[in-house]
Amino acid sequence: MLAHTGKRLTTRITDHVQGKLQMAADLVGATMNQFVVQAALEKADKVIESESTIVLTRRESLRLLELIDNPPPRNEKFRSAQARYQRIKNDVSSTAE
Repeated sequence: MLAHTGKRLTTRITDHVQGKLQMAADLVGATMNQFVVQAALEKADKVIESESTIVLTRRESLRLLELIDNPPPRNEKFRSAQARYQRIKNDVSSTAE
């Protein structure tokens, strides 16, 4: 199922949880470790996907496109934040040299 990489994950579980995981692993013909790793990877993929995607309604997407095409005028708060960003950016680049 997965190649051995030498990394180890250790956790404590109750007898009930171990029994349930073992039963599920047996049903799919895997070791408990293989089953747990595969299940964790599947869950990780779902979490990464759901947290990396923004779903907008048609109305919201049209509003976003409108704001991109015609951004509102920059107010004083925006100009102040932009100047602060430039100062920080310049400070970081001058210390990196």
